[in-house]
Amino acid sequence: MLLAGLLSQKHMLRWLVMVEDVRVRFGRRLRNLRLKRGWTQVQLAKRLGMDRSYLGDVERGKRNISSVKLDIIARGFGLSMAQLFARV
Repeated sequence: MLLAGLLSQKHMLRWLVMVEDVRVRFGRRLRNLRLKRGWTQVQLAKRLGMDRSYLGDVERGKRNISSVKLDIIARGFGLSMAQLFARV
């Protein structure tokens, strides 16, 4: 019984690390796309209708983003969702 509990905790920890890693990787992708276009966080936020501090948190991998906001971000860059995630 104890071993089963430890294994599930181990898998849960691994899953949490992977989730954070995806957020960090997506944040890096978002920042690279923004910089490639020469936009500041303020300019991107206005373009997307989002708060600058929220986007800053996303770029730092601190936010868990909804699919609706991901779609808004993709459209703001003129990309499909597949293109947005192509290098994540």
